[in-house]
Amino acid sequence: MSARYKEGDSVRVRTAYPPGHCRTPFYCRGKSGVVVRHCGEFRNPEELAYGAYEGPLTPMYRVRFEQKDLWPDYDGSARDKCEIEIYEHWLVPAEGADHA
Repeated sequence: MSARYKEGDSVRVRTAYPPGHCRTPFYCRGKSGVVVRHCGEFRNPEELAYGAYEGPLTPMYRVRFEQKDLWPDYDGSARDKCEIEIYEHWLVPAEGADHA
């Protein structure tokens, strides 16, 4: 599988709340950020949590968020950021609709 996103792309984290093991933090779901880098391709940890997974490798990205976008009551510096590593299946283009 090749990486869909590149450095500088604006993305939004899907708002899905599936049952079971999820590696994507709840506090960033539905939030928009910018891809900092493609971290590589790995086996899907959500599938690995349930046993052996032989599916395709999944691209993972480091995504940068504004602190104030993640926590509206954040009263620190407006320059503060938070970076989270997120697998591609959790991301959609920032302007795209979320069908999760």
